[in-house]
Amino acid sequence: MPMAWKHSAALQCALAAALLYVGSYAPAAEARGHADPWWQHAVIYEIYPRSFQDSNGDGIGDLNGITQRLTYLQELGVDAIWIAPFYPSPQVDFGYDISDYRGVDPRYGTLADFDRLLAQAGQHHIRVILDMVLNHTSDKHPWFIEAASSRTVGKHDFYCWSDGKVDAAGKHLPPNNWVSLFGGSAWQWVPAVGQYYYHKFYRQQPDLNWRNPAVEQAMFGAMRFWLDRGVAGFRLDAITTLFEDEQLRDEPALGGTNAQGDPNLSNIYTDNLPQVHDVIRRMRGMVDGYPGERLLIGETYLKTTADIAPWYGGARHDELQLPMDTLFGLGAKLDAATFRRRMTEADTLLGGGQPLFVFDNHDNIRSWDRFGDGVHNAAIAKIIAALLLTSRSAALLYQGEEIGQPTTTPKRVQDVRDPIGITGWPKEKGRDGERTPMQWDDANAQAGFSSNPHTWLPVQANYRTVNVRTELADPGSILNWHRRLIALRRSNAALRDGRLVMLDPGNASVLSYARVAADGTAVVVALNMSAVTHKVTLGLKAAGVSGSRLTTLMANPAGITDTGADHDVTLPPFAAWVAQVR
Repeated sequence: MPMAWKHSAALQCALAAALLYVGSYAPAAEARGHADPWWQHAVIYEIYPRSFQDSNGDGIGDLNGITQRLTYLQELGVDAIWIAPFYPSPQVDFGYDISDYRGVDPRYGTLADFDRLLAQAGQHHIRVILDMVLNHTSDKHPWFIEAASSRTVGKHDFYCWSDGKVDAAGKHLPPNNWVSLFGGSAWQWVPAVGQYYYHKFYRQQPDLNWRNPAVEQAMFGAMRFWLDRGVAGFRLDAITTLFEDEQLRDEPALGGTNAQGDPNLSNIYTDNLPQVHDVIRRMRGMVDGYPGERLLIGETYLKTTADIAPWYGGARHDELQLPMDTLFGLGAKLDAATFRRRMTEADTLLGGGQPLFVFDNHDNIRSWDRFGDGVHNAAIAKIIAALLLTSRSAALLYQGEEIGQPTTTPKRVQDVRDPIGITGWPKEKGRDGERTPMQWDDANAQAGFSSNPHTWLPVQANYRTVNVRTELADPGSILNWHRRLIALRRSNAALRDGRLVMLDPGNASVLSYARVAADGTAVVVALNMSAVTHKVTLGLKAAGVSGSRLTTLMANPAGITDTGADHDVTLPPFAAWVAQVR
């Protein structure tokens, strides 16, 4: 047994229980009576650990804090948690700059704390998914420290180097025009080796050289370290950027400048290169060697739905099980026609792959702030929840989404913690606004997140009304709306397994669709995405959905009543209605 596992006998038993859970427990499959993969119908909940729960009073969330909140997550209906990086890190990019892939940063706890979390999660029937950053390391990682010391050391070829160019005056210049996503040239000069290294993100995040087989071996080894401990899989950060053009050709200019003041460039030579699929197939083969249907989720920011399809692995489905469909929910316009088109594309263009629609995460302004009108945001939050949890997609929630926690963007540059917001101010204000601490209750000014008045980011001023405890007591709250939707999704055969049938497809304001189970039973969903009342003709018979009556399962506002299947339905502004066809 590795030294890191030599804890108490009780903890060893807990670890064994966690491994047994991952390998054999499948509550959803048991409930259905057949063995779909657990993730196909899962509700996955992203935790940004710095901001979820502080257990030791230092103002920063930690692993033991997550353990403290597992009962809440189980009662919400969560099947798995995805935890953003907690590995040792200089925290330049708040954990996405990793200096040790096989440990826990002391800010978040210890390996023993992680093992305890994993074991306790298993007892709550919650799987644990880790964020795995494969594109780059920290510049403080021992590999890079060695690589930057000499051209002749073994680890030098672990990273992407270039001699660059030299101008007429003998000045060193980068090899091409590539820019960092976080501002400035993507190339950093290292005098000790007389070369530039490439960094897609911050200069403190040098890109790994995935053309070197030793890099793949080392990174797969890091993944096995956590798979051996019992994690259910990985969310793969920036996975489309593993490879760059070997010829280092200039990216085509698109015209204009971005928020950082850099020229807008195409990314045809630095993103979504075909070689990455060979790596993902080998990775999937490695992961599939473990019991318990381990999962690979991909951060796949791509331009079209058709671009997402290859990430499933084509007809063999031997790459990612769940590439993120960021096209669907990261827009800024609540538009029925757009959502209808995206849903139809996901249903028809992914080769049978399970969609994963993304509305919220730690990198984007929260969905109701993007789609909201400033007046009806609470109702719009319920529309988004209904769309996500009644669609065919696996469901991804981000902490605070379920209580309607808004984005709180800093108003002054001196208050910004996110480096991209500091360098890009005022056009780019960073990601602090969607990363503020989770609001649990109104017991203290830290909303129950911490006992320390100096939390790493300030708690939002609305914590007295927007918090878990207050909303649990309110039957009409956004939180209870989510809880009911998740329970309905789990218990209703049509919502769990049914095919998608679009209804009233020409309606520009109301998105309506049916989920139809194999036995013909169906659920209708109608979402009014406008500020005016609409009378909707669903056309169930013409769409091949049989039944004579629509019985309300959930409605916001509550006054939408049962009706005949062939009758028009009147939907108030920004209404969400879910009904059983009988």
